Amino acid sequence: MRVAIDVSPLAQTRAGTARYLKGLTRELQRRDDVTISTRSFGGNSRLSTIARDGVWYPFLLGRESAADVLHCPTYRGPLSSRLPLVVTVHDLAVLRHPETFNRWTRTYSPRVVPGVLRAARRVIAVSQFTRGELIELLGVPAEKIHVVPNGVGEEFTRDGPAENGDYVLAVGTLEPRKNLDRLVEAVRRTDRELRVVGARGWGGVDVRGNGVRWLGEVDDTELARLYRGAACFAYPSLYEGFGIPVLEAMACGAPVVTTRGTAMEEVADGAAVLVDALDPAEIAAGIERAASERATLTARGFERARAFRWDDVAAATVDVYREALE
Repeated sequence: MRVAIDVSPLAQTRAGTARYLKGLTRELQRRDDVTISTRSFGGNSRLSTIARDGVWYPFLLGRESAADVLHCPTYRGPLSSRLPLVVTVHDLAVLRHPETFNRWTRTYSPRVVPGVLRAARRVIAVSQFTRGELIELLGVPAEKIHVVPNGVGEEFTRDGPAENGDYVLAVGTLEPRKNLDRLVEAVRRTDRELRVVGARGWGGVDVRGNGVRWLGEVDDTELARLYRGAACFAYPSLYEGFGIPVLEAMACGAPVVTTRGTAMEEVADGAAVLVDALDPAEIAAGIERAASERATLTARGFERARAFRWDDVAAATVDVYREALE
Protein backbone atom coordinates (compact mmCIF):
# COMPACT_ATOMS: atom_id res chain seq x y z
CA MET A 1 0.00 0.00 0.00
CA ARG A 2 1.34 3.44 -0.96
CA VAL A 3 0.52 6.25 1.45
CA ALA A 4 1.13 9.96 0.88
CA ILE A 5 1.41 11.88 4.17
CA ASP A 6 1.28 15.63 4.56
CA VAL A 7 4.26 16.70 6.69
CA SER A 8 3.75 20.45 6.36
CA PRO A 9 3.06 20.80 10.13
CA LEU A 10 6.74 19.99 10.78
CA ALA A 11 7.58 23.41 9.34
CA GLN A 12 5.32 25.08 11.87
CA THR A 13 5.68 23.31 15.19
CA ARG A 14 7.72 20.97 17.38
CA ALA A 15 4.79 20.38 19.70
CA GLY A 16 2.16 17.60 19.77
CA THR A 17 1.42 17.42 16.04
CA ALA A 18 5.14 17.17 15.27
CA ARG A 19 5.50 14.45 17.92
CA TYR A 20 2.68 12.56 16.24
CA LEU A 21 4.10 12.91 12.73
CA LYS A 22 7.63 11.90 13.68
CA GLY A 23 6.56 8.92 15.76
CA LEU A 24 4.03 7.67 13.22
CA THR A 25 6.17 8.08 10.10
CA ARG A 26 9.20 6.48 11.78
CA GLU A 27 7.21 3.34 12.58
CA LEU A 28 5.41 3.24 9.23
CA GLN A 29 8.78 3.31 7.47
CA ARG A 30 9.84 0.24 9.44
CA ARG A 31 6.90 -1.78 8.14
CA ASP A 32 7.03 -3.85 4.96
CA ASP A 33 3.31 -3.56 4.13
CA VAL A 34 3.28 0.19 3.40
CA THR A 35 5.41 2.58 1.38
CA ILE A 36 5.45 6.14 2.68
CA SER A 37 5.99 9.30 0.67
CA THR A 38 5.70 12.82 2.06
CA ARG A 39 4.01 15.97 0.80
CA SER A 40 4.51 19.50 2.08
CA PHE A 41 4.12 23.13 1.17
CA GLY A 42 5.86 26.27 2.41
CA GLY A 43 7.48 27.20 5.70
CA ASN A 44 6.41 28.88 8.93
CA SER A 45 6.01 32.45 7.66
CA ARG A 46 2.65 34.17 7.74
CA LEU A 47 2.58 34.28 3.92
CA SER A 48 3.24 30.53 3.72
CA THR A 49 0.48 29.84 6.22
CA ILE A 50 -2.08 31.84 4.25
CA ALA A 51 -1.05 30.27 0.93
CA ARG A 52 -1.05 26.76 2.39
CA ASP A 53 -4.38 27.11 4.21
CA GLY A 54 -6.09 29.17 1.54
CA VAL A 55 -4.94 27.41 -1.64
CA TRP A 56 -2.74 24.32 -1.23
CA TYR A 57 -4.80 22.42 1.31
CA PRO A 58 -8.33 23.02 0.04
CA PHE A 59 -7.70 23.00 -3.71
CA LEU A 60 -4.31 21.50 -4.69
CA LEU A 61 -3.44 18.70 -2.28
CA GLY A 62 -6.60 16.79 -3.21
CA ARG A 63 -5.27 16.38 -6.77
CA GLU A 64 -2.66 13.96 -5.46
CA SER A 65 -2.82 10.67 -7.37
CA ALA A 66 0.59 8.99 -6.96
CA ALA A 67 -0.47 6.88 -3.97
CA ASP A 68 -3.30 4.67 -2.74
CA VAL A 69 -4.24 6.74 0.33
CA LEU A 70 -3.74 10.37 1.34
CA HIS A 71 -3.25 11.03 5.07
CA CYS A 72 -3.50 14.51 6.54
CA PRO A 73 -2.23 14.48 10.15
CA THR A 74 -4.33 17.49 11.17
CA TYR A 75 -7.73 18.78 10.15
CA ARG A 76 -6.03 20.96 7.54
CA GLY A 77 -6.73 19.10 4.30
CA PRO A 78 -8.47 19.10 0.93
CA LEU A 79 -12.16 19.77 0.44
CA SER A 80 -12.23 16.97 -2.10
CA SER A 81 -9.70 14.26 -2.88
CA ARG A 82 -8.97 11.92 -5.76
CA LEU A 83 -7.56 9.43 -3.26
CA PRO A 84 -9.26 7.96 -0.20
CA LEU A 85 -8.56 10.59 2.47
CA VAL A 86 -7.71 9.87 6.11
CA VAL A 87 -7.63 12.84 8.49
CA THR A 88 -6.29 12.83 12.06
CA VAL A 89 -7.94 15.20 14.51
CA HIS A 90 -5.99 16.01 17.68
CA ASP A 91 -8.51 18.37 19.24
CA LEU A 92 -11.26 20.88 18.52
CA ALA A 93 -9.97 23.56 20.86
CA VAL A 94 -10.46 26.21 18.18
CA LEU A 95 -14.21 25.55 18.36
CA ARG A 96 -14.42 25.27 22.15
CA HIS A 97 -12.05 28.14 22.96
CA PRO A 98 -11.67 30.34 19.85
CA GLU A 99 -10.55 33.27 22.00
CA THR A 100 -7.28 31.44 22.73
CA PHE A 101 -6.22 31.36 19.06
CA ASN A 102 -4.90 33.96 16.66
CA ARG A 103 -7.33 35.69 14.33
CA TRP A 104 -6.44 33.66 11.23
CA THR A 105 -6.92 30.28 12.92
CA ARG A 106 -10.19 31.13 14.66
CA THR A 107 -11.60 32.61 11.44
CA TYR A 108 -10.40 29.92 9.02
CA SER A 109 -11.02 26.74 10.99
CA PRO A 110 -14.81 26.87 11.58
CA ARG A 111 -15.36 27.60 7.90
CA VAL A 112 -13.06 24.98 6.38
CA VAL A 113 -12.60 22.10 8.83
CA PRO A 114 -16.18 20.75 8.52
CA GLY A 115 -15.69 20.41 4.75
CA VAL A 116 -12.38 18.61 5.19
CA LEU A 117 -13.96 16.09 7.55
CA ARG A 118 -16.84 15.52 5.13
CA ALA A 119 -14.29 14.79 2.40
CA ALA A 120 -12.42 12.28 4.59
CA ARG A 121 -13.19 8.60 4.07
CA ARG A 122 -12.04 7.91 7.65
CA VAL A 123 -11.21 10.15 10.62
CA ILE A 124 -8.68 9.25 13.31
CA ALA A 125 -9.29 10.74 16.77
CA VAL A 126 -6.41 10.56 19.23
CA SER A 127 -8.68 9.97 22.24
CA GLN A 128 -12.22 9.04 23.16
CA PHE A 129 -12.56 12.63 24.34
CA THR A 130 -11.77 13.96 20.86
CA ARG A 131 -14.09 11.39 19.28
CA GLY A 132 -16.92 12.76 21.42
CA GLU A 133 -16.09 16.32 20.41
CA LEU A 134 -16.17 15.38 16.72
CA ILE A 135 -19.62 13.89 17.09
CA GLU A 136 -21.01 16.67 19.29
CA LEU A 137 -19.54 19.76 17.65
CA LEU A 138 -19.33 18.76 14.00
CA GLY A 139 -21.74 15.87 13.62
CA VAL A 140 -19.13 13.48 12.23
CA PRO A 141 -20.75 10.03 11.96
CA ALA A 142 -19.51 7.77 14.76
CA GLU A 143 -18.85 4.89 12.36
CA LYS A 144 -16.42 7.07 10.41
CA ILE A 145 -14.19 7.72 13.45
CA HIS A 146 -11.45 5.44 14.75
CA VAL A 147 -9.69 6.18 18.05
CA VAL A 148 -5.93 5.69 17.78
CA PRO A 149 -4.10 7.14 20.81
CA ASN A 150 -0.66 8.70 20.56
CA GLY A 151 2.53 7.01 21.69
CA VAL A 152 5.51 8.02 23.79
CA GLY A 153 9.01 8.19 22.34
CA GLU A 154 11.71 5.67 23.25
CA GLU A 155 13.96 8.47 24.48
CA PHE A 156 11.60 9.15 27.38
CA THR A 157 12.63 6.69 30.06
CA ARG A 158 13.44 6.64 33.78
CA ASP A 159 17.02 5.64 32.96
CA GLY A 160 19.38 8.56 32.55
CA PRO A 161 20.55 11.75 34.24
CA ALA A 162 18.14 13.99 36.15
CA GLU A 163 18.24 17.78 36.46
CA ASN A 164 18.98 19.28 39.86
CA GLY A 165 16.76 21.62 41.85
CA ASP A 166 13.41 21.82 43.61
CA TYR A 167 11.24 22.77 40.68
CA VAL A 168 7.91 22.15 39.01
CA LEU A 169 8.12 21.54 35.27
CA ALA A 170 5.63 22.73 32.65
CA VAL A 171 5.85 21.92 28.94
CA GLY A 172 3.91 23.60 26.15
CA THR A 173 3.79 26.47 23.69
CA LEU A 174 3.34 29.83 25.42
CA GLU A 175 -0.30 30.46 24.55
CA PRO A 176 -3.47 31.13 26.56
CA ARG A 177 -4.88 27.59 26.45
CA LYS A 178 -1.95 26.23 28.49
CA ASN A 179 -3.19 28.19 31.53
CA LEU A 180 0.30 29.26 32.56
CA ASP A 181 -0.83 32.36 34.44
CA ARG A 182 -2.74 30.26 36.98
CA LEU A 183 0.09 27.75 37.14
CA VAL A 184 2.57 30.52 37.95
CA GLU A 185 0.34 31.66 40.81
CA ALA A 186 -0.06 28.09 42.05
CA VAL A 187 3.66 27.31 42.06
CA ARG A 188 4.42 30.51 43.96
CA ARG A 189 2.26 29.15 46.78
CA THR A 190 4.50 26.07 47.01
CA ASP A 191 7.77 28.03 47.31
CA ARG A 192 9.23 26.10 44.39
CA GLU A 193 10.68 27.27 41.13
CA LEU A 194 8.64 26.86 37.96
CA ARG A 195 10.57 25.88 34.85
CA VAL A 196 8.74 26.17 31.55
CA VAL A 197 9.78 24.45 28.32
CA GLY A 198 8.11 25.56 25.10
CA ALA A 199 8.23 27.84 22.11
CA ARG A 200 6.98 31.39 22.20
CA GLY A 201 3.39 31.37 20.96
CA TRP A 202 0.64 33.96 20.83
CA GLY A 203 -1.77 35.82 23.06
CA GLY A 204 0.88 37.85 24.87
CA VAL A 205 1.80 35.02 27.30
CA ASP A 206 5.06 35.82 29.12
CA VAL A 207 6.18 33.74 32.11
CA ARG A 208 9.68 35.07 32.76
CA GLY A 209 10.77 36.28 36.19
CA ASN A 210 9.19 36.05 39.63
CA GLY A 211 10.38 32.53 40.36
CA VAL A 212 9.78 31.31 36.82
CA ARG A 213 12.51 30.20 34.44
CA TRP A 214 11.50 30.00 30.79
CA LEU A 215 13.86 27.57 29.03
CA GLY A 216 12.46 27.95 25.52
CA GLU A 217 12.67 24.92 23.25
CA VAL A 218 15.03 22.10 24.25
CA ASP A 219 15.93 18.81 22.60
CA ASP A 220 14.40 15.57 23.81
CA THR A 221 17.49 14.49 25.71
CA GLU A 222 17.37 17.64 27.81
CA LEU A 223 13.59 17.42 28.15
CA ALA A 224 13.84 13.88 29.52
CA ARG A 225 16.48 15.10 31.97
CA LEU A 226 14.11 17.85 33.14
CA TYR A 227 11.20 15.42 33.52
CA ARG A 228 13.31 13.07 35.67
CA GLY A 229 14.48 15.79 38.04
CA ALA A 230 11.16 17.60 38.56
CA ALA A 231 9.39 17.53 41.92
CA CYS A 232 6.36 17.11 39.70
CA PHE A 233 5.17 17.81 36.19
CA ALA A 234 2.19 20.20 36.00
CA TYR A 235 -0.08 20.31 32.98
CA PRO A 236 -3.25 22.24 33.96
CA SER A 237 -4.22 23.03 30.38
CA LEU A 238 -7.72 24.36 29.79
CA TYR A 239 -8.26 22.04 26.83
CA GLU A 240 -6.31 19.31 25.03
CA GLY A 241 -7.27 16.46 22.76
CA PHE A 242 -4.67 14.16 24.28
CA GLY A 243 -1.68 15.63 26.14
CA ILE A 244 1.52 13.86 25.02
CA PRO A 245 3.66 15.60 27.70
CA VAL A 246 1.62 13.78 30.38
CA LEU A 247 2.82 10.44 28.97
CA GLU A 248 6.39 11.65 28.50
CA ALA A 249 6.57 12.79 32.11
CA MET A 250 5.15 9.48 33.37
CA ALA A 251 7.61 7.49 31.26
CA CYS A 252 10.46 9.47 32.84
CA GLY A 253 9.22 8.88 36.38
CA ALA A 254 7.78 12.32 37.16
CA PRO A 255 4.58 12.54 39.23
CA VAL A 256 1.93 14.37 37.22
CA VAL A 257 -0.68 17.00 38.03
CA THR A 258 -3.22 17.66 35.29
CA THR A 259 -6.76 18.84 34.59
CA ARG A 260 -9.83 16.99 35.77
CA GLY A 261 -12.56 16.14 33.24
CA THR A 262 -10.43 16.37 30.10
CA ALA A 263 -8.58 14.15 27.65
CA MET A 264 -5.63 14.23 30.08
CA GLU A 265 -7.75 12.45 32.70
CA GLU A 266 -8.45 9.77 30.09
CA VAL A 267 -4.73 9.47 29.27
CA ALA A 268 -3.62 9.39 32.92
CA ASP A 269 -6.31 6.87 33.91
CA GLY A 270 -5.73 7.11 37.66
CA ALA A 271 -1.98 7.68 37.49
CA ALA A 272 -2.02 11.46 38.07
CA VAL A 273 -3.34 14.01 40.53
CA LEU A 274 -6.37 15.72 38.97
CA VAL A 275 -7.26 19.35 39.70
CA ASP A 276 -9.59 22.16 38.70
CA ALA A 277 -7.51 24.13 36.21
CA LEU A 278 -9.35 27.35 37.07
CA ASP A 279 -8.38 27.23 40.77
CA PRO A 280 -4.73 28.12 41.53
CA ALA A 281 -5.17 27.01 45.15
CA GLU A 282 -6.28 23.55 44.03
CA ILE A 283 -3.41 23.35 41.54
CA ALA A 284 -0.98 24.23 44.34
CA ALA A 285 -2.48 21.57 46.60
CA GLY A 286 -2.20 19.08 43.76
CA ILE A 287 1.47 19.89 43.31
CA GLU A 288 2.15 19.30 47.00
CA ARG A 289 0.23 16.03 46.93
CA ALA A 290 2.05 14.82 43.81
CA ALA A 291 5.44 15.58 45.34
CA SER A 292 4.54 13.81 48.59
CA GLU A 293 3.13 10.74 46.80
CA ARG A 294 5.98 10.53 44.31
CA ALA A 295 6.75 6.83 44.76
CA THR A 296 3.16 5.71 44.21
CA LEU A 297 2.46 8.04 41.31
CA THR A 298 5.76 7.25 39.62
CA ALA A 299 5.02 3.51 39.65
CA ARG A 300 1.49 3.99 38.35
CA GLY A 301 2.58 6.49 35.71
CA PHE A 302 5.38 4.31 34.40
CA GLU A 303 3.03 1.38 33.90
CA ARG A 304 0.46 3.60 32.24
CA ALA A 305 3.00 5.10 29.82
CA ARG A 306 4.17 1.64 28.75
CA ALA A 307 0.75 1.05 27.17
CA PHE A 308 1.32 3.78 24.54
CA ARG A 309 3.75 2.66 21.83
CA TRP A 310 4.32 4.22 18.43
CA ASP A 311 4.53 0.82 16.72
CA ASP A 312 1.00 0.11 17.98
CA VAL A 313 -0.09 3.51 16.66
CA ALA A 314 1.34 2.66 13.24
CA ALA A 315 -0.35 -0.76 13.18
CA ALA A 316 -3.74 0.70 14.06
CA THR A 317 -3.29 3.48 11.50
CA VAL A 318 -2.53 0.98 8.74
CA ASP A 319 -5.78 -0.77 9.62
CA VAL A 320 -7.58 2.58 9.11
CA TYR A 321 -5.86 2.99 5.71
CA ARG A 322 -7.07 -0.46 4.66
CA GLU A 323 -10.61 0.36 5.72
CA ALA A 324 -10.49 3.65 3.80
CA LEU A 325 -9.61 1.66 0.67
CA GLU A 326 -12.58 -0.67 0.95
